[in-house]
Amino acid sequence: MKRIARFEKVSYEQFEKDYLDCFGKTEENIREIYDAIVLPKRATKGSAGYDYFSPVDLVLKPGETVKIPTGIRCFMEEGWVLMNYPRSGLGFKYRLQLNNTVGIIDSDYVGSSNEGHIMSKITNDSNEGKTIEIKKGTGFIQGIFMEFGICEDDETDALRDGGFGSTTGKGK
Repeated sequence: MKRIARFEKVSYEQFEKDYLDCFGKTEENIREIYDAIVLPKRATKGSAGYDYFSPVDLVLKPGETVKIPTGIRCFMEEGWVLMNYPRSGLGFKYRLQLNNTVGIIDSDYVGSSNEGHIMSKITNDSNEGKTIEIKKGTGFIQGIFMEFGICEDDETDALRDGGFGSTTGKGK
């Protein structure tokens, strides 16, 4: 196995800012939530996916959506991408969906203005009336590292200068 990346927490200040943006709650102890964040892990030696663990308890009724600040960023070698998906069981049992279908985390995202904070926006797309309950500390999405190539005539030299959507239409 190639070892090409490492997960870290974003700063407390970045997490607090994004937490308030996502949930708007100030009555909770955001510092305790931050301190309890667990870095993504593989469940077994043969697992491809790194499970991300929810920083808070979540309840999603059918059709409801929530944006979750994971508190995580990822440093990875150039030529690799981290692709985030719902955990298989949640997708199969509840039709849990990522709103962007697959979360693409580029290797240079870690240097963005939001410290590369990986956010996840999920929807309970159940057509069976099932409510999803995700307890704090439970895996809810998984990330898989993939190596990628580029075109022979690729001359892109632009650098990332922001967070989500900051690479659109830039470069040569």
